[in-house]
Order: sequence, then C-alpha cells, then structure tokens
Amino acid sequence: MAISSSSWELPLVAVCQVTSTPDKQQNFKTCAELVREAARLGACLAFLPEAFDFIARDTAETLRLSEPLGGNLLGEYTQLARECGLWLSLGGLHERSQDWEQTQKIYNCHVLLNSKGSIVATYRKTHLCDVDIPGQEPMHESNFTIPGPSLESPISTPAGKIGLAICYDMRFPELSLALAHAGAEILTYPSAFGSVTGPAHWEVLLRARAIETQCYVVAAAQCGRHHEKRSSYGHSMVVDPWGTVVARCSEGPGLCLARIDLNFLQQLRQHLPVFQHRRPDLYGNLGHPQF
Repeated sequence: MAISSSSWELPLVAVCQVTSTPDKQQNFKTCAELVREAARLGACLAFLPEAFDFIARDTAETLRLSEPLGGNLLGEYTQLARECGLWLSLGGLHERSQDWEQTQKIYNCHVLLNSKGSIVATYRKTHLCDVDIPGQEPMHESNFTIPGPSLESPISTPAGKIGLAICYDMRFPELSLALAHAGAEILTYPSAFGSVTGPAHWEVLLRARAIETQCYVVAAAQCGRHHEKRSSYGHSMVVDPWGTVVARCSEGPGLCLARIDLNFLQQLRQHLPVFQHRRPDLYGNLGHPQF
C-alpha cells in the first residue's frame, strides 16, 4: 500500500534493542549510548524494551534491585532525556510503589518521559506472564508483580498519539482495540520474548495488532543471553498500519529507525474503514475503552 508523504518531513523514531543483565549501571550505560545515537540521527522519540533497567537471576534479586519512580535510576533517565532533547519510552521499569512495605511485590511500569525529562504517563502491565512453555525458561510474573489496575489513555507525542502496553499484553487484542478506540495512532509493545515463543509468535502478533487497529506498532525487545538462566529473542521492529515491517533490528544490541507517516495512517483508515463497520449489536463493545 503506497501512500506516503515526503519522508524527510516525517517524525523519526528509534527502537533500541539491548541485553539487560543484573548490572543496573552497565545497563544504563548501554541504553544511554543508544539514546544518544538516536538523538544524533535525528529521532524525536526513542523506545527502550521491557526490563531495560535489569534482568535478575531470581525473584529475590529482582525485588532487591527494584526502585520507586523517584529513585536514582529514573533520575538518570530524566537527565538523559533533557540532555538529548528527545522523548523516551522506558518500556518496563521494576517499580516499587507506595504499597511496597505491605505487599513486597512490584509493578512492571512503562514510563513515558518528554524531552524535558518530565513523566507524562505511566502504565502498569495489566496482563502478567505466567507461562510454562516446554524448551523455554518458565515465567511466573505474578509471584513478584502486581497487575496494573487500568489502561492509560493515549498520549500526544511529537510522533503521534501513543498507546502504552507491555510484552504479554500483545496477546490480548481487546487492549489494542481499546487504545485504538481512544485515539491511539502508535501502539507500543516493549518486550522480553522467549526463545520458543519468539520465532513462533512475535512477528505475527505484532503485525496482527497493527492490521486490526490500523496503527503503527513499535516493539523494542530484549535480545541474547542475560545470564545463565535466561535469554531473549530480540527482533525489535516497527510495523506500519498496513502490516508491513518497515524497520527491524539486526542480531545483538543496537537500534533501528522508522518514520511515522500519520497521513498514510489516515488515508488507510479512510480507504478501509473497519472501525465504522464493527457490529457491537452482535458481539458487544469488544475493546470499548475503559480508562
């Protein structure tokens, strides 16, 4: 589907791929280098994956390394956003919230910073990944994580209106439809997909979410071996509203770039007006926003 504006007029986004370890300062150094490179290349917004802060070896280490939103690590990213003059999607911080003392559990929190370093939105992962796939490291996120209580309304950014989600959320089309109904133009799925589900489901799920919502989909991913107990699939990508993969990271840490063409998105929605053709009288308000 070839409907496009002149590419140089369009906002540029950067999708960062990393291999987080339990070393928080080294992880920050790696992410900061990619963010600075994104700024140098002209991006207005850089996306970091789920668990950009760290990936620990076990639950005890995860809880010990977690921080509140007012902690030192987010302060470093606030300074980085200001220094580079671009927005940051921090795709999944291990957040100690106000109920930490009572629960001893954390939230998986997607934080959006503007170019002044201010927090403009937070979304706490609502669908927790409790799965045991043969051949892949077991994941029981609810053992140490509290599910988020609500969705976050899409946020206006220099690249378009962004709907926040995290990893396992992509398996629930109701969430993406709710964000699209609420005005999202870009859906974000920062992730740490496994080595078995990755090859089977990663790209097809991202392309499906883009096609059914007629949104751009941006998916920053963890890659490689984090430590002796865990590895991630990688393959960070950007998918356009037609379902075409328009940018993809190569193997290993790095970044890819894509331009967001909202004129293309609007024309596609006019040519193929699926949201006007829905039949809630038959199947209810599937994906009706509840914010």
